[in-house]
Order: sequence, then structure tokens, then C-alpha cells
Amino acid sequence: HTQFTTIDEYIALFPPAVQEKLRLLRQTIRETAPEAEEAIKYRMPTFVFHGNLVYFAAWKKHIGLYPITSSMEASLPELAAYALSGRGTIKLPLNQPLPVSLIRNIVACRVKENLENKAKAAE
Repeated sequence: HTQFTTIDEYIALFPPAVQEKLRLLRQTIRETAPEAEEAIKYRMPTFVFHGNLVYFAAWKKHIGLYPITSSMEASLPELAAYALSGRGTIKLPLNQPLPVSLIRNIVACRVKENLENKAKAAE
């Protein structure tokens, strides 16, 4: 397995068209959660903000974005247009444009959830 320690190194492993989508995904996450820090966890690019925020991974035919939570499924009807797997994953097909507004909404939901969890832990 190829070793990588940064998101840049991870993105560089893929063909140019996939790299372009991964860079757009990363940029969208950064713009939506500017305080989040980048890391590699579970061999995936990860954004951390009061705990793990979102991860992503490129596959043969899609980019997986994790996690999709049950409260997010309830509040984001546009998720229904995508394949969700049982483990809180949305599959973004490589043969379609990235749904930037949906990605922003997912990240914003995760920021809110993590801040709520942090507040609960502090009580």
C-alpha cells in the first residue's frame, strides 16, 4: 500500500480528473469549516474540529464522504438522491459533478453536531 501523510499526498495518488474532484471537495470543506484541521486517520483524509468532523476517500467509481448521521438524513432531503451505505457514507459518483451545496450542508451539520456534543460534554 502506498504510504501518505498529508491530504496533498493522498490526492496525488489519483488520476487528474479524480484529483480535480478531490481538490474541490477539500476546498469546499475548508471554506465551510475554516477552523477544522487536516489529518490522515484510518488511511483517509480527515478534517478535525472538536473531534473528527468528516473523512473522504476516492474509490473506483465514487468518492465516499463520511459520516452521514441520522439527524443529517432527517434534515437534508437532498441526500435521498445519493446512495447511502449503512455505515454513514454518501457515495458521490465520479461521473457526475460534485454536489457542492450538499457537501457544504453536510459539513455544516457536522460542525453543529460536534459543537453540540462539546457543549453537552461540558455540562
